[in-house]
Amino acid sequence: MVAVAVSTNPFSSSSASCLSQSLLSQTSPYSVAAYATFHPHQWCPITKFGIARATEPKPLLSLMGFRPTKRVLIQYSSISSSNSSSNMLTETGMPFSLFQEIGLDEKETELLLDKNPALRFTSPDFIRTRILSLQSLGINGFGLNRLITKCPDVLTAMEIETLISFIHDDLEGKIEPAQVERLLSSTEPRFLVGFDRKVRLLLHHGIPQNKIAHVLNNVNLTKALCLKSVEEIERTITFLNRFCSIEIIVRRPVILNYDLERQLMPRIGFLTQLSGEDEDATGTVLRKLPAILSYSVEHLESHVKFLRSFAGLTDEEIFKIFLVFPNVISASKKRKLHPRIDFLKQCGLNSNDIFRFLIKAPLFLGLSFEENLVHKLSCLVKIGFEYRTKELAVAMGAVTRTSCENLQKVIGLFLSYGFSCEEIIAMSKKHPQILQYNHSSLEEKMEYLIEEMGREVGELLAFPAFLGYKLDDRIKHRYEVKKKIIGEGMSLNKLLSVPTERFLDKKRQKNQVLMIDNLSGSEG
Repeated sequence: MVAVAVSTNPFSSSSASCLSQSLLSQTSPYSVAAYATFHPHQWCPITKFGIARATEPKPLLSLMGFRPTKRVLIQYSSISSSNSSSNMLTETGMPFSLFQEIGLDEKETELLLDKNPALRFTSPDFIRTRILSLQSLGINGFGLNRLITKCPDVLTAMEIETLISFIHDDLEGKIEPAQVERLLSSTEPRFLVGFDRKVRLLLHHGIPQNKIAHVLNNVNLTKALCLKSVEEIERTITFLNRFCSIEIIVRRPVILNYDLERQLMPRIGFLTQLSGEDEDATGTVLRKLPAILSYSVEHLESHVKFLRSFAGLTDEEIFKIFLVFPNVISASKKRKLHPRIDFLKQCGLNSNDIFRFLIKAPLFLGLSFEENLVHKLSCLVKIGFEYRTKELAVAMGAVTRTSCENLQKVIGLFLSYGFSCEEIIAMSKKHPQILQYNHSSLEEKMEYLIEEMGREVGELLAFPAFLGYKLDDRIKHRYEVKKKIIGEGMSLNKLLSVPTERFLDKKRQKNQVLMIDNLSGSEG
């Protein structure tokens, strides 16, 4: 083996990118086994050349575009075979062990190098350092193998180094490895430039530091940041600021994936128009259901047209339903909206009734019929509600907020206290919510009514709303106050339905009267 010292200058990046084609298209006086790409800031040895015939090295160096300024070590030797896999070199001098570490065998390594000539010109030390950098972000094992096989540029592209450093240091490595892998495998290195600046822009506009990783882990980083300019991201956030953008983005990061002019503006514009140009109300809908922005304008229009034509609702009424239950937009017209509204119509509800029903019980439109509604409907019919009546519709609206199991336990509780099915229906007509209250809470209130207040359970027939008040904050408190003033006998309705301010005024007045009476008695 002969070592020759030659003064050279590393070829430029443009020369490097075309080097493989030049070497393949022109005849070299050497059988080239290895050469390295020279990074402007490092000295990399060209490790091995097999001599084809005796000649001067200058033609090869000139062919590669070297100019005499720096010293590069070149080694010449005849190619010899070795059975040692750990020290074995590729035909170009690249150690197989470097690629074996990421799960590539000799054949796969040669194939990778053949398909990606730039790797042949890159220092093994540089590649090893890049692999360690990727591993520092959690990309290991099969994920690393898959990434390098699919996108070998990750081992050579200089743009990636800044990205890795930013994710590791500034973002504290909190981006999920799978997310980093997707980013690197689906984005050309040139589009990674400025990634750090765009993330800092999000922070500048108010994304909390402790939420930025959550946001970045739940977007398509290529679409949301890499393929968008800083100006476009700025315009998107500025537009969304009219509707509390930061809260919306944090709750639904994929919004950053959408195109401002083709997706976000038309969709929000449609909702704003439906609201009567009320941006505050539109913002409320967006904050309640940021996912509504994932639906196209055509989808939104289709649902609105259906509610207009089949339910007879106005745009104002439709938007009010959106305000209380924006998920109506995700309900299938065929499987949910049509059969449920048709049921309400069969129960005798007109357009105004349907609107009031949906404002109070919007969940009726979203619940599964087979797994939920049919069981509740069966319970109500069994205790005596007549099918296709307004009373049944109102009862169905009330029980949308409770489970089938709780409904059965509530009915069983009333029956255990001696109420008949007819009386349960009568109470529910006066106060439909009794069917949706938690059965344990109902039992506590009924026990207090009977045992502590000394009242008859039958009084609930006249005032079932008693069961809707909080036991400690309202029932017990007011009962104890009134008991001291007027004794045991008092109307449950008057005791609980009086507004708090009025109740406190009466309490103060009673206390003043008692104080005067006490003073008068002491003077006497």
